[in-house]
This record gives sequence, C-alpha cells and structure tokens, in this order.
Amino acid sequence: MAASGEMTPDESRKQRANRVVAACCVGFFAGMVGMAYAAVPLYDMFCRVTGYGGTTQRVDQYSDRVLDKKITVRFDANVSGGLPWAFKPVVREVTMPIGETTLAHYTATNQFPTPTKGRATFNVTPEMAGAYFNKVECFCFTDTTLKPGETLEMPVVFYVDPDIVDVPELKGLTTITLSYTFFPLGEDKPAAAAEGARPAKADTQKLGG
Repeated sequence: MAASGEMTPDESRKQRANRVVAACCVGFFAGMVGMAYAAVPLYDMFCRVTGYGGTTQRVDQYSDRVLDKKITVRFDANVSGGLPWAFKPVVREVTMPIGETTLAHYTATNQFPTPTKGRATFNVTPEMAGAYFNKVECFCFTDTTLKPGETLEMPVVFYVDPDIVDVPELKGLTTITLSYTFFPLGEDKPAAAAEGARPAKADTQKLGG
C-alpha cells in the first residue's frame, strides 16, 4: 500500500497516459493550425501548376512553335470590394495563331481623390484551357498603386501553348476568355467609385513567335 500522498503504480501509469494524450492533442491542434496556414499557398501552387480552376501558367520565355490554326482570346475586366477604378481592356478580343506570343493592354484609372492600391486575380475559361495559357509578362504579377486621377496602361504578354490542340476535351476550341478582377488592398478601402474616367489609348500587338 502506498504511503499517504504517494501515487500507486496504477495512478502513476494513468497520469503518464493522460500526459501523452494531452501532448497528442496539442500536437494535433498545432498541426491543424499549420495546415490551415499552408493550405492557401499550397492550393495556389497546385492551381498554377495544373491550371485547375482556369488558373493560367507563368513562363519565362516566348513560344518557339507557332501553328497554322488560329484562336481568339477575349478580354474581360472587373473590379470588386469598392475599389474606385475604371478598369477595362483596350481591345475586347484578338485572334492570333496558336503559339504566337501576343501583347495586349488593359487600362486602369483611379477615380478617388487619394491614392489607392489594388491586386488582380485572374483566370481563363474554359477552365481546362488554363493549363495551356502561358503568361510571359503581366501586370497581375505585382500589386498596383494609382495616384488620384492617374491612368495606367497595363500590359500582358501571353501565348496559347500549341499542345492544346492535342487535348481531346478541348478539340474544336476557338475562343478563350481571359478575365481579371481587381480587389482593393490596404486598411483604407474606399466604398464607391466615381464616374467619368478616360482610359489611355494603346494597341494590341503581335510579338515575334
């Protein structure tokens, strides 16, 4: 029999078991928190690699192969979260040979009396085409800050991977829509946009394939 104030062997084993269970619970909780923080960048990486959800690809060089077959790329522009920008493509669409590197422009005008900052999200439809839509340069790679009344011309250099013609699910595809949405950044997020902005003029250009 154990002396007064001393634990029996059974009580000692139970206490050790309780400590192990508590440690496992803490470790599990910490792991779940870590997974939650990692989920967003991992999901973003997954989308960029696979094109899932219409996510486009980022590449470092121009296409080295151009096909006879042509495809049309339509440009879409949106703002969200009360960002007071007039944002739109300079041209609504361009038709070019598959594989040809092309330069297009969007414009954004800050209609607020103070500087505002935005970040662009993007995708293409049909979503499966995202794995074959390659961007060499894009304003969406960095955040954008506009001064009061400032209009900025924003380029995007891209091409459609010729391998897209070998995808059975995309057979007969003639049009891809490239869509951007700008969201406000920073603590002060203006609630509404004024009207009457005048975007700068620019042209869509074809680059050497």
